[in-house]
Amino acid sequence: MILGFKMRLYPGMEEEYKRRHDALWPEMKEMIHAYGGSDYSIFLDPETRILYASLHVKDEQRWAESANTEICRKWWDYMADVMETNPDHSPVSTDLKLMFHLD
Repeated sequence: MILGFKMRLYPGMEEEYKRRHDALWPEMKEMIHAYGGSDYSIFLDPETRILYASLHVKDEQRWAESANTEICRKWWDYMADVMETNPDHSPVSTDLKLMFHLD
């Protein structure tokens, strides 16, 4: 299953967001794979600072459980100063509806 969602960066945080993701913690990579995530891509619309993400998951419910891991919560805390977040520091995100996919 492919999930799509969007998030938004704070002004001027584009390079810092990219820098942090280029140095993604090994523990975060391991957690993503352990919870069935793969082929994770995030794209930036520079005009709006909206990030568009695409992620393949094996099981949507299992993936949702990853939000409760210590490493995920730590990553959210780390990223809270560069993007819009909820009170628990999870990214403010909107699910996107898949309209077309071609393998």
